[in-house]
Amino acid sequence: MDLVAVLAGVGSAVCFAVASALEQSAAKREQLSRPLDPRLIIRLAHQPRWLLSWIPEAAGAGLQALALSRAPLAFVEPLLVSGLFLAIPLAAALDRRRIHVSDFGVVALGGSGLAIFLLAAQPRPGLSQPSLAGWLGVALWAGPALAVCLVAGERAHGPLRGALLGIATGLLYGIGASLLKTLAADLTTDPLSVLTTPQVYVLAVVGGCAVVLNQHAFQSGRIAVPLTAIVILDPLTSVLIGVTAFHERLSTAWPQIGFQALGVLAMAGGIWLAATSQADTRNGSPAPPAGAHPERSG
Repeated sequence: MDLVAVLAGVGSAVCFAVASALEQSAAKREQLSRPLDPRLIIRLAHQPRWLLSWIPEAAGAGLQALALSRAPLAFVEPLLVSGLFLAIPLAAALDRRRIHVSDFGVVALGGSGLAIFLLAAQPRPGLSQPSLAGWLGVALWAGPALAVCLVAGERAHGPLRGALLGIATGLLYGIGASLLKTLAADLTTDPLSVLTTPQVYVLAVVGGCAVVLNQHAFQSGRIAVPLTAIVILDPLTSVLIGVTAFHERLSTAWPQIGFQALGVLAMAGGIWLAATSQADTRNGSPAPPAGAHPERSG
């Protein structure tokens, strides 16, 4: 066991928990708007609490990169799930409301499913640079999944909206991580060369959309709802892209296949329980500011 990887992974989880709690507290003060509406970011940029969240966010990203450089995805990602257990009481304290014990159960179920799946799958390295056909294959399943979540999320309310937008956010984060993976070698040897690659510009668009959508997801439901979906879908999407585009291989032996299926069921169960949880009247769908109306432009 790499002690540095463990400490970096746990430190990253703590940083992301603090950042997420601050971001959600700020986002829930703003009126609801359509998913991917960038005006929410403009309004949030006027809130000191939201701006402050980017300090632990940056620290968490750095620690996560350090952990992943010393240990595999299957080891690091379950450590990051532990941050959810800290984010729940932090968010409750910032919102001045009671903690819902059921939220810990949702996180435990979804997080244990992710850990079981990754440990059983044991992804093995494949290509360093996917082909165009490989990326098109990703678009064939990721595009429709993202569209369904966005359309359904716009029409949904409360925790269901938060879960659907959280799934979409996790998809985008996973795609962004995979794009970043193709640039990793050049970033360490010749950083300026990445400016000539299309991946860096696609990454900028995907990353920007992910940040915007993340804040919209935080507006609906308690923090455990969108954050469980995000934390699960991010690494899961990375694994799926690894298989379809990077030609990475997962374990196909028995009983690993059975554990992978069990992990998927547990992850789905955690997200489903989060989406169907009873909305809190104080933090389900946030009330718009006095004199304002939720933006639902056609």
